[in-house]
Amino acid sequence: MEHTMVRGRGVAAVSPGRWRLLTSEPHRLMFFFGALQALAAVLWWSVDLGARYLGWYAPHAWSVPPMWAHAWLLLYGLFPFFMFGFLMTAGPNWLGAPKLPRAAFVPAGLMMAGGLALFYAGLATERSIAGAGALLHFAGWLWGLAALVRMLWSYWSPNARYALVLFAFFGAGALGSGTFAVAVATGDYDYAYPALHGAVWFFLLPIFSGVGTRMVPFFSSRVLGPSTDYRPAWARPLLMGGVVVHGALELAGAQGLLWFVDLPLAFAVAFLAWKWGLGRSGGVRLLAVLHISLAVLATTFLLYGLLSAAVVAGFLTRISLAPLHLLVIGYFAAMMLGMVSRVSLGHSGRPLEADALTWGCYLGLLLCAALRVGAEFTLGTTLGGALTAAAALAWLIAFGVWTARYAPMYLSPRVDARA
Repeated sequence: MEHTMVRGRGVAAVSPGRWRLLTSEPHRLMFFFGALQALAAVLWWSVDLGARYLGWYAPHAWSVPPMWAHAWLLLYGLFPFFMFGFLMTAGPNWLGAPKLPRAAFVPAGLMMAGGLALFYAGLATERSIAGAGALLHFAGWLWGLAALVRMLWSYWSPNARYALVLFAFFGAGALGSGTFAVAVATGDYDYAYPALHGAVWFFLLPIFSGVGTRMVPFFSSRVLGPSTDYRPAWARPLLMGGVVVHGALELAGAQGLLWFVDLPLAFAVAFLAWKWGLGRSGGVRLLAVLHISLAVLATTFLLYGLLSAAVVAGFLTRISLAPLHLLVIGYFAAMMLGMVSRVSLGHSGRPLEADALTWGCYLGLLLCAALRVGAEFTLGTTLGGALTAAAALAWLIAFGVWTARYAPMYLSPRVDARA
């Protein structure tokens, strides 16, 4: 345990305990719970895959349809921890506000994590328990969102307009998660699919793309020079608006029209990645992970557009889940790992450098994405099942190693001895 000297008194005072450290800043608590959920969600999914695809044992009668539970546990159960941690840490800097007090984020994190624990227990036992867990998780989400909105209201500034847009999409995410929670609690799943679909297109992707237009050129300019600080006025509305249009078209069953939106989006993301220094970022791994993730996003839109065109031409009857898994794993999860690693290193007093272990974890997620996409193109075959299981294993190894490396940072003092 490190000690700090009290100035003027020459007395050594023991630094706060682990819980005090964990709850000292929003990113510590939220990232810690997020790291645990990244493992728990896919461990549970791997148990289900072992029965359904590999035939290792008899399938368990889960209280919630496993495909829907899997989607909710990742889309609403995983990513919001990291997003809350990031926004609750960066938001005050954007708005010139003081750091959020513990009462703003600790109850939110505890309710969300406690809700997930109940949900897992209910999955294996009773739907009513799973429903209670989903509702408790939703309550934690509302608590955290209310804290962000209060901060925005109290410290309104020109930068608040940007934050307001992000928080609005967070509100859409809360609506979707709450809708799914009610569906589980009541057993009425009529709106389960729109709620899960909305998580991608009306919550996660608008926020990821919007934050990317601000953060990626900023980080690039710090390493590659001011020429990469390219922030055209059209980028944010085009990307955020375009993905909402995609979501609406797909929800309406118009997959044959997606090419009209997705091919221009693929070009726009590729153009921005090039302007932000994609070809020059390879020497700086912590920056390269952001640029490669953008290239994956452009590839995702391209794949969506090509498959949509194939539907129009009559070669396909529908678009498979291949581009969706490429988006969720190869962009959301991989980009998240890169951003969270950067924040964790910086706020723990460590150099902003991705070591070989962090780089390997990132590449492991890209491998996971490739395996999962391959499984979709070999669906219904022995190879497809094996690739799905291999993708789950790649995820668990990548996040398992990453968690072992980064979780201790959230439980320890800064290495540079700052408070």
